Amino acid sequence: MMSYFRSRARLNFWEKIIYNYIPPCLVNTSSGNYEEMKLPKVSFIKRIVESKLRHEFGNLALVKKILTMDIPTILEFLLTSNIVIDAASRGISDFVQLCLTFFPELMWEKKFTKELIKEVVKGRHVELFRRLSAHNTTPYLTDDELTRRSLMEAVVEWSPRCVSADVSGAAFLIQRELQWFKVVEDMSDPSLKRLKFKVSKEEDGSDPSFRILKLEETEERRGKTYWEVFVEQRQDLLREAGQWMKNTSSSCSLVSTLIITVAFAAAFTAPGGNDQNTGIPIFLKNSSFIVFAIADAFALFSSVTATLMFLAILTSRYAIEDFVHSLPRKMILGLTFLFLSLAFMMVAFGSALTMVLNQRLEWIYIPITLFAAIPIILFALLQLPLYVEMFESTGWPPLYRPIKIWK
Repeated sequence: MMSYFRSRARLNFWEKIIYNYIPPCLVNTSSGNYEEMKLPKVSFIKRIVESKLRHEFGNLALVKKILTMDIPTILEFLLTSNIVIDAASRGISDFVQLCLTFFPELMWEKKFTKELIKEVVKGRHVELFRRLSAHNTTPYLTDDELTRRSLMEAVVEWSPRCVSADVSGAAFLIQRELQWFKVVEDMSDPSLKRLKFKVSKEEDGSDPSFRILKLEETEERRGKTYWEVFVEQRQDLLREAGQWMKNTSSSCSLVSTLIITVAFAAAFTAPGGNDQNTGIPIFLKNSSFIVFAIADAFALFSSVTATLMFLAILTSRYAIEDFVHSLPRKMILGLTFLFLSLAFMMVAFGSALTMVLNQRLEWIYIPITLFAAIPIILFALLQLPLYVEMFESTGWPPLYRPIKIWK
């Protein structure tokens, strides 16, 4: 059932790009089969096209089923069966969005809305939260202390459900968790961050569905704030994220140090040698020498900057707050300057080789340029998914980008 919804698809970085650029395909809902079409022969592209066809078929079949029922009947069914709440807890945003699009009256039900947002926060479903937060439902959802505490306890609790499929690695996961805590804190009440847990109990006259989440009241948790419990429950994740940052920074700093060594030595070893009388480089007036000198200088400066960024990461205190902006920004800058230093180093190498061989082989710059571009392109392809994910989650987090359900 879940394979028929886009929100449950597990696609990597490149598969998402291909999926988004596939044109919508018409499906034959009456026969239950896809329309005949020429699918690509490349296996992985064919698999992505077939996946998108299933998603389109599932959405159209659901719409057709809904349209066969009268509005009062379907509203009563959606409110009493908890099918929308269950879909939200499983992260099936396609189904929830379709129901809210065709029946906006569901959001008028206070009980339904509170339960829906609570399940979304518990399951860390970003796409659903972006849609629910786009219509100014915050005052409506957090109009009493019981609901605010319920939301805070939902975001504090750590469980396997909190591991998002679109987040790769412990560093990104703890960053996402901190963003969730900040969003819920701002949505409910910033003062609740330092508010202490209290014994959960059902108040007289209150609905059982709005009771505060049943968190076990142990001696370790008693008297602690929401923020303290949030940090304690993620200590293993914090250590894993810190170790990933250290390992990545160590590996990258090694490469940048090697580039510093090569670029610094090349600055005092001019291609073709120097004039024995004046000490001036022989190819000084050659245009390729200017390219070599500029590229070598930029390679040295970029690699030194990258090394400093990675050194700053290695000497960081690795506090949990550092994973929101400080450490990711340093990693982004380090990877950026590392890529630039690698590119400038290859340019300097190509220009130096061209100066030496240009007199005998005038066409030599063509293969040199092509082969020099290979490691640059390979590095970009291998590191681009990590770079884009880190840049997006740090500079433009999905949780802060609401999507309107109704125009």
